[in-house]
Amino acid sequence: MEPPSGTALIVIMVGLTVATGVLDAVSFLALGQVFTATQTGNLLFLGFGIAGQGGLPVVATVVSLGAFVLGAALGARLESTLARHGRQWFPMALATEAALLACSALAAWESGSARGLPPGRRYAVIGLMAMAMGMRNVTALRAAAPDLTTTVETRAMTALVSGSLLGRDRRLGYGTHAGPRRLTSVGAMFGGGLLGAVLIGLGTRPMLVILLVAAFVAAVALLVPGMARRRAGADD
Repeated sequence: MEPPSGTALIVIMVGLTVATGVLDAVSFLALGQVFTATQTGNLLFLGFGIAGQGGLPVVATVVSLGAFVLGAALGARLESTLARHGRQWFPMALATEAALLACSALAAWESGSARGLPPGRRYAVIGLMAMAMGMRNVTALRAAAPDLTTTVETRAMTALVSGSLLGRDRRLGYGTHAGPRRLTSVGAMFGGGLLGAVLIGLGTRPMLVILLVAAFVAAVALLVPGMARRRAGADD
């Protein structure tokens, strides 16, 4: 069964984009200058760290990159296998992501400060989060919602400007209704990062923030089959 389409899919992907912003705020601000979703940043951080500039971590970045790759590989195998057998791959992928995030939160639940964790446990938290985001990227690519990758906003920002009154590029959407969707995508990532930073700034335990995101993703996974059935019923 395919994922929801139209407005339902856009709402889901926007919500997941907000969740990504929250998670990257937690990983960068509370786990030590490392991203778990925005791997482009990690690639640059790794180069800077190897060069010994900026005091950026190398091991944590390698853990995040490696776990992300593993999550993407496992996600691709899981989702393609489920789809091939006619199973509901989209909610199952979200449920698996939620489980990985919950495990990440539980990995340091006793600790008040994520930065105070022993290195092994901190890397476990980073790795589980990055694995979940690797799977998320596969899910977003398979769902193919335009301008809503849920983890990367550079292309959406470029398309937003190029297809606006400023750029007037018709090949990139000028004269269409794509602008609001692109603006929503960019705003969702900003809003998620802001929300995550505010929660950390208020003293919310980082692992509690991750657990709240896991609960949100799990709730979406539970709602998706009903949305898909309603879509199928409307198409009949």
